[in-house]
Amino acid sequence: MNNLKIVDWEIYNLIREEEKRQADVLEMIPSENYTSRAVMEALGSVLTNKYSEGYPKRRYYQGNKIADAVEQLAIDRAKKLFGVPYVNVQALSGSPANAAVYFGLLDYKDKIMGLSLAFGGHLTHGAPLTFSSRFFTSVQYQLGKDGYLDYDAIEKLAIKEKPKLIICGFTAYPRIIDFKRFGEIADKVGAYLMADISHITGLIIAGVHSSPVPYVHIVTTTTHKTLRGPRGALIMVTEKGLKKNPDLPKKIDSAIIPGLQGGPHDNQTAAIAVALKEAGSSSFKKYGEQIVKNNKALAEELVKYDFNLVSGGTDNHLILIDLRNKKINGKVAAFALEIAGIVLNMNGVPFDTMPPLYPSGIRLGTPAITTRGMKEKEMVKIAEWINKVIDEVKGTSLPGDRQERVGFMKSFRKKAEKNKKLLEIAKEIKSFCSKFPVP
Repeated sequence: MNNLKIVDWEIYNLIREEEKRQADVLEMIPSENYTSRAVMEALGSVLTNKYSEGYPKRRYYQGNKIADAVEQLAIDRAKKLFGVPYVNVQALSGSPANAAVYFGLLDYKDKIMGLSLAFGGHLTHGAPLTFSSRFFTSVQYQLGKDGYLDYDAIEKLAIKEKPKLIICGFTAYPRIIDFKRFGEIADKVGAYLMADISHITGLIIAGVHSSPVPYVHIVTTTTHKTLRGPRGALIMVTEKGLKKNPDLPKKIDSAIIPGLQGGPHDNQTAAIAVALKEAGSSSFKKYGEQIVKNNKALAEELVKYDFNLVSGGTDNHLILIDLRNKKINGKVAAFALEIAGIVLNMNGVPFDTMPPLYPSGIRLGTPAITTRGMKEKEMVKIAEWINKVIDEVKGTSLPGDRQERVGFMKSFRKKAEKNKKLLEIAKEIKSFCSKFPVP
C-alpha cells in the first residue's frame, strides 16, 4: 500500500491498525471471516473504474465486454455450486437482496412471515421499523421454549395468516433447519418460500448442512460469512421456483435494476467469482466440516463451565448463550471479552426481557478462527478464557433506569480497559494468535 501511504497516511495507518487488531484477537462474530488475498486483489482491481448498468450483453454503457465476462463467470459458478437455474449476482449486500425479492414478488401490504428478530430472525424478515414491515404486512413466528423451531406452531400460524411469502434461514439459530418441512408448510398455504442462507452458505456447500434448493422457490445469501468472499449477495431461483412462476428471474432482475440499484460493483462481482471458485475446492469442504467440529467442541467445553446455551448446544457455526444464570448482561460481557481479546457480539435470546441495546445474551462462532487453522484442542483453551472473563465481571448489575445505564456503561468501560486480569488474558491471546497467522 505504498501509494496509499503517500496520498493519505491517516487512512493508511488506520488500515494497518485494523490489520494488527484482526491478527491479535480471536474474531468470533459468526458473520465475520477472513477473505483470501486473491479475493481482496480482485476487489481492489481496475474493475472498480467501470460502469455496467444492466446485465451481460444488455448494458446501458459501452465498453462492457470484459465486465460481461466477469459477471457471467460469477453467475455460472454460482449455478454449478448451488445447483440452480438462475442467479443474480448484483445485489450489493444481503438486505438489498432480500428487498429485491420482496419488491419483485409482492405488492404493497402483502403479507410476509419470518422469524422474530428477538428469536434469531433478521431485520429484513419483518422486524418492526424496517422496510420489510413498513411496506409489507409482517407476521412473526417464534422458537419453542426449548430453543428449537416449532414446526407445528409455524404451520398453524401459516394456515391462519395465509402469507404470500414465508422466510426461513436465520441469524442466530444454532440448529439444523428442516427446509423440507418449511417447503411442505409453504405448499400447504400456497406461499412462496424464500431461504435466507447467509449464515450457513459455506456449510451447505461443504455438505454439513442440508440444502434448501429442492424445497424452496428462492434462495438469498450474502457472500462473506462462511463463504469467505467479499461483502455482496446472491439471489437464486430454484427449479421449484420456476415451476411456480416462470417469470421469477425477470421479476428479480427488474427489482434490482431499475427497482433498487444502478450500476453494479464489477470489482465486487469479480471477487465473488473468486470466492465461488475457492468454495468449489476439496479444501473448502474440509474447512466447512472443521467449522462445525470446532463449534461443537467449543459448545461442549462451555457447558462444562455452566454456560446456558440456547437449545442446549449447536449443529452449525454459531453458539447463542443466555447469560442470565451468570448474573451479567450481554452488553457488559461483550465489552469485557473484547478488552480481553475475544471479539463477539451481544445478542438477544429467546424470551429475553431486556431491551435490544442491553440484551441478555452473546453470540459467537468459529468461522474466522477456523480459517486461521485452529482446531478442537484450541477450543478448550478458548472456552477457558471466556469463562475467566465472565467470572471477572459477573455480578455487574445494570441500573433499571435507561438514562442511568448510559452513565454506568461509560464508567464500566473505563474500569474494564484498566482491568489487570482482562489485560493479562489479552496478552495471552495475542501470543496464542501469533501461532495462527491471518491468511
